[in-house]
Amino acid sequence: MPESRSPPPPVEDLADAINAADEILGPPLASGCASRAALRWGADQSLSFGELNTLVNRYGQALRNEGVKAGQRVFFLLDDSPELVAAYLGAMRVGGIAVALNMRLAAKDLLFILDDASPAVLFIHVDLLSLYREIEAALTTPPRLVVLGRAIAADDDLAAFLAGAGDVLTSMPRSPTDPAYWVYSSGTTGRPKAAIHRHGDMRVADLHLRINLGVQPGDRVFTTSKMFFAFALGHSLFGALRCGATVVIHAGWPDAAAIGEAVRRERPTVMLSVPTMYRNLLHEGVATDPAFRGVRHYVSAGEKLPEAVFEAWVDATGVPILEGYGTSETVFLAIANTPRSYRVGSSGRPLPWAEVRLTDESGAAINMPNTPGRLALRMGSVFAGYWRQPDLSREFLHDDWYFPGDMFSFDESGWWYHHGRADDMLKISGQWVSPSEIEDCALTVEELAEVAVIGHANADGLIRLAMFAVPRSPIRDEAALARKVGDKLRATLSIYKCPRTIRFITELPRTSTGKVQKFKLRGLLEIATS
Repeated sequence: MPESRSPPPPVEDLADAINAADEILGPPLASGCASRAALRWGADQSLSFGELNTLVNRYGQALRNEGVKAGQRVFFLLDDSPELVAAYLGAMRVGGIAVALNMRLAAKDLLFILDDASPAVLFIHVDLLSLYREIEAALTTPPRLVVLGRAIAADDDLAAFLAGAGDVLTSMPRSPTDPAYWVYSSGTTGRPKAAIHRHGDMRVADLHLRINLGVQPGDRVFTTSKMFFAFALGHSLFGALRCGATVVIHAGWPDAAAIGEAVRRERPTVMLSVPTMYRNLLHEGVATDPAFRGVRHYVSAGEKLPEAVFEAWVDATGVPILEGYGTSETVFLAIANTPRSYRVGSSGRPLPWAEVRLTDESGAAINMPNTPGRLALRMGSVFAGYWRQPDLSREFLHDDWYFPGDMFSFDESGWWYHHGRADDMLKISGQWVSPSEIEDCALTVEELAEVAVIGHANADGLIRLAMFAVPRSPIRDEAALARKVGDKLRATLSIYKCPRTIRFITELPRTSTGKVQKFKLRGLLEIATS
């Protein structure tokens, strides 16, 4: 797996040389979209494809003037904005490696990432500059800072950086296998890890949007997640732009009220979001706004979509949520429901450009329906490895197949079902148990807003189930509600799938991208029993 910090060799002599920025902007420009809006943001502000391409050239030229060479990292600690899009594409256009960071990184994680990757340039908003100053002195090689958003001019401002940069630029030819961008995983435990992605990824960037969702020039695509998140990066900044569609940019951390306002103002054709946001839009009454009925397609990924959320969403909007499955290591969806063919509770079917299979604990192929196994997949955007983590890369990559650590099964009709992480699957009384099945059942109890099921060892060392539940409103009698939940589970599920412990908490611990941190819930149990 790639570990060297030296720039990759030039590839001007390769017949198949490409550049990711051209793969994204080239198709819409060639098809006559230069005057169409590529980006929309704020109060009716927009940037056309032609204007965006010119801005990309200017950022790329400024990076080249700064001395950025092929293979050097360019980092972004910015909110979603036209500047982020243009600078990100500009970095790839000159052969650099673009990396968007989570704006809510802790100082220790930012220090680890910057020291580990040694970026040549860091674009940062002035509001996040204090976070950087906390760790600046500890950096082995501080990056060149480009600061956005200052009220008073300074030498490290964006304007100074762009001064003298022209708007004509020839893209640097790259091999399809050369690194173009990284995606840092949020993770639930351990240190951050960067999945290395390549210029050739862009050849599949628009396929799901264009072929399955019918996205075309004139459509508006709105992804509620921030662009550092692979789901938004792949399907907005890459895929939607390659389709010639308009990308709706939302500044600020997303909440239900802000997303509702964006939908009313921008009237998106396609909206991509995560189960947590769909749930919040429902619980806060935002989804019943008539504007949500005007969206043609809704897509969900990032974690399993509860069936109760799907059903409530259809009741509120009249439009189904099309669930799909992808990871930071694939960027784009590999399994998905489509408008023509979808099934509630399923992640969908494997997409034509993705190969998928299941294996058992010994690595043997699983060909029997309804038999859970570990997922393996292969597609054109699978990552090349983790930066400077060769052992971890070998653990997840084998002979071009990626093993994400997720458990799936498929039924007789070819629908695939996500059972959670392999390390979340539990063997109770000799039977495999999927926490998500239990969580879906518990969420049919109307008093519950969120549920997470974990396994924990009892005094005898046997694994037993425990449930943490977040009530919709304060409850007077926890014991009575626990009995109601238990009765529902026992009436629906096999007895070995029914948790013996039910705890009520005010909120579930989550990562910045909304995934439940189950290791923290196990810690709560350990504290309670110590």
